[in-house]
Amino acid sequence: MARHNRDGQGADQRGYQYDISFQPDWLRHVKVARDLDTGRQSTKTLFRNPADHREAETGDRVRTRVSCPEQDLDFEVAISDPYGAVRRIKIVYEIAGDDGKREEDVEFTLERLRQED
Repeated sequence: MARHNRDGQGADQRGYQYDISFQPDWLRHVKVARDLDTGRQSTKTLFRNPADHREAETGDRVRTRVSCPEQDLDFEVAISDPYGAVRRIKIVYEIAGDDGKREEDVEFTLERLRQED
């Protein structure tokens, strides 16, 4: 039986603090990617699950929430995965500037624990 979500925190390349609600037997880590002023992209591990193995089977539904009040960023991903085949989820979140127009896109990658874990 799947366990209840756990809470974690992390900081990105610019020092923004994030809250992560995650399924302890599914999520391995969350990575965040941002475009730099130089035109290159920077990727950082935002959060890593402190558990080194699964304690229970994951349920049919995968849920993860990421929020950062400083950036008005808040989303939850919930997908049905009855066969346990989803390995990675990518989300591109549009950050709005003070004028309401798109300021930048921030990409999040959620990756599952390996099957043998």
